[in-house]
Amino acid sequence: MKWNFKLKLNGVNPEKIHRTQLYIDSEILKRSDPYVTMKTGSLKRSGETGTRIGTGVIKYTAPYAKRQYFAGKATGQRGRKWVKRMWLSQGKHIIKNANKILNGK
Repeated sequence: MKWNFKLKLNGVNPEKIHRTQLYIDSEILKRSDPYVTMKTGSLKRSGETGTRIGTGVIKYTAPYAKRQYFAGKATGQRGRKWVKRMWLSQGKHIIKNANKILNGK
């Protein structure tokens, strides 16, 4: 799954942009954690090890990650499409805080 965004950031300090991206990436991983399908924890850890914080790409590298993401079984809050479900629930909060970092508010 891929989300693309285009932002006009004319005149914004590149360091602020980088710090904002670091925040967004780490928050997506952290807040998605309770939604990730879990048996042994390997899938969750593959997100931590497969993602380079600050690049804007969240990657779960376990060999079965794609299968679990699209067709995995749900147990309570944990289940398929964990990033999408987290984003629907908490995305506005992440964006609000990202704007504070970006705009210094």
